[in-house]
Amino acid sequence: MFDDLWRTVSLLTVGGLFGGMLLFAGGFAAFLFTALPAEQARALIRRAFPPFYVFVIAAAALAASVTAPVDRVAATWLLAIALTTIPARQWLMPAINRATDAGQRTRFARLHGASVVVTLLHIAVAGAALVRVAG
Repeated sequence: MFDDLWRTVSLLTVGGLFGGMLLFAGGFAAFLFTALPAEQARALIRRAFPPFYVFVIAAAALAASVTAPVDRVAATWLLAIALTTIPARQWLMPAINRATDAGQRTRFARLHGASVVVTLLHIAVAGAALVRVAG
């Protein structure tokens, strides 16, 4: 019974991480650019990403800790998400903002592309961890 409860908690936390990242990246961010003028959407996205990254770091760390007794491989993947989100928040996001502010379109495109790849990888890894824990 305890194992079933632990697996359920793991599923819920990993599912919350996966769903939160998917909703933010695939829904909220895209929606803003269709619902608001570009300048307003950019300003709101710039304000929304720091808390999003904090959510990913905290949710992935929590998911890793509750998943460890259930599946150590999935827990390792989740911990990797938490740890790799830190440089994305602390280095990559500010670099993207600086490139935008300086009008460096090529640099912005390269850095933004990297952030998209990182986010998509995080979503894929969280999804794989969710499937693994559910299996």
